[in-house]
Amino acid sequence: MAADRTARTVWHGDLMSGSGTFSLTSGAAADLPVTWASRAEESSGRTSPEELIAAAHATCFSMALSHGLAQGGNPPTRIETEATATFDRTDDGFRITRMAITVRGDVPGMDEAAFVEAAQGAKANCPVSKALEGNVEITLDAALA
Repeated sequence: MAADRTARTVWHGDLMSGSGTFSLTSGAAADLPVTWASRAEESSGRTSPEELIAAAHATCFSMALSHGLAQGGNPPTRIETEATATFDRTDDGFRITRMAITVRGDVPGMDEAAFVEAAQGAKANCPVSKALEGNVEITLDAALA
């Protein structure tokens, strides 16, 4: 089973003063604005590639954690995940240097230690974590709500 997902960007002008929009071919988002300033300075209502990767990571992690908990006999009532991608200049140029995941879960019948262990498993095994592995430091703050 392979699934292809496509996004499209149209960019006008140079990096510093130009701007663009991106759309998801699924139709879930269309013509969302992006600029260098929204990437490296203040977002001002526009997005960035790093924010999109953070959204993908938070979603992927939540799905992996939900599945792992349910497989272990503790289906969650609610999982709330925030992922923050840090975009920074390094000696090798600009890159994502860190992804900080914070998750809070409502999981009836589960203790804190078991939840943290399940969250560690989701961090290690979600496909976005695996894509970032070895390139980006990934931290995790997990607790029951």
